[in-house]
Amino acid sequence: MNLEIKAVHFTLKDESKEYLEKKIGKFHNAENTIIDLLITLSKDAKEFEAEATVNFRWGLSSHVKERDVELNPAIDKLIDALSAKIHKEKEKFQEKR
Repeated sequence: MNLEIKAVHFTLKDESKEYLEKKIGKFHNAENTIIDLLITLSKDAKEFEAEATVNFRWGLSSHVKERDVELNPAIDKLIDALSAKIHKEKEKFQEKR
């Protein structure tokens, strides 16, 4: 699985990057189904936005976006939404086989 993390309009601190990578570690059982995981964290005047695009090995691409006034809660929301999306798409793929 290729992982790309980008920060837009702010500098991502090492602690926050480590926190995100630790959270992404929970996808270790889905690594064989995911080709790319692209994460973009951005900040505007009031809140943080966390976006992820996941590309599955069977050609499907999914996008998830979450917002919060603090970075870590935005990351938590993103990981929860991403986990649900990965699980759902994996089940759909297995049903088609």
